[in-house]
Amino acid sequence: MSPTEDTGAAKGAADSASSGESGGNAAYGRKAFKRSKSHFADRVTADGRDGWPVEPGRYRLVVSRACPWASRALVSRRLLGLEDALSLGVTDPIQDDRSWRFTLDPDGRDPVLGIRYLSEAYDARERDYPGGVSVPALVDVASGRLVTNDFQRITLDLATEWSALHRPGAPDLYPEPLRDEIDEVMEGIYRDVNNGVYRAGFAHRQSAYDDAFLGVFARLDEVSLRLRDRRYLVGDTITEADIRLFTTLVRFDAVYHGHFKCNRNKLTEDPVLWAYTRDLYQTPGFGDTVDFDHIKRHYYQVHTGVNPTGIVPLGPDLSGWLTPHHRESLGGRPFGDGTPPGPPPEAEVVPAAGRP
Repeated sequence: MSPTEDTGAAKGAADSASSGESGGNAAYGRKAFKRSKSHFADRVTADGRDGWPVEPGRYRLVVSRACPWASRALVSRRLLGLEDALSLGVTDPIQDDRSWRFTLDPDGRDPVLGIRYLSEAYDARERDYPGGVSVPALVDVASGRLVTNDFQRITLDLATEWSALHRPGAPDLYPEPLRDEIDEVMEGIYRDVNNGVYRAGFAHRQSAYDDAFLGVFARLDEVSLRLRDRRYLVGDTITEADIRLFTTLVRFDAVYHGHFKCNRNKLTEDPVLWAYTRDLYQTPGFGDTVDFDHIKRHYYQVHTGVNPTGIVPLGPDLSGWLTPHHRESLGGRPFGDGTPPGPPPEAEVVPAAGRP
């Protein structure tokens, strides 16, 4: 996320605009919240047509575990088994006026890139770039330059362009015969749910909030109906569409319901969506990337325009995430003809404070 985008924190941004998520940059003004396109949209591809060929070890994926847009890349990387090919840098969930920082690492520096702030990789790519510093970001290790912060494209390319480096048994997250349907489903989810919760949370006018709120729950109702008799959104396996919905739903009760005022009902009060999200959470590659501690501290402490006190709520109770969901009765094959990923690398295990 970035400062001007969702919750991102743009360089020099303050208050609610210095939230620091990703998904582009968001504009918060007196009018409706608006997310801008990613400024750095180069692609890392098998043929290297943008000058960035897929190579093991060449790039570093920088994320915040707080950010739903970055979390898409975390889930995709795990499901596809790219841990050895694409190293991972995790930022502090709390930003300062320079945005995402590596204060979780020894000496406050990313151990691979050697930088204290992700903004240094942005500056190496474009000096005095005026926009927000967002995650997820792919950085070229040798040069220290940002390659792309195109959150919409990164995961699609991980699923398709990086296939030569996928683990044996990796699922097809963007199957070609289903891409038109996947794209259609994702477009509505992005507009009304992924981005809709932000439009509600950062609204400065009642009418803008009302519009976003109604859009969020109209789409969630539609998705709930769609998932009533099918295990996954498109086809009978996990796809990119499920990843994109999951990263918003897993944050819903912890932050969007109260902090962003999306409070018609909680996720736990929709039996279909609650079971669906638990099913994914308990699937290897999903829940093992989620850090509820990072999520809550980021939203409640960084969005000072929404939560001036910075108080982080103690709830909700997380124990329900591990309860049976019974979605297996709907059939489906989570990984298609493939297999589940193994456990996460020891260095990437989410600390106990962030898990149920």
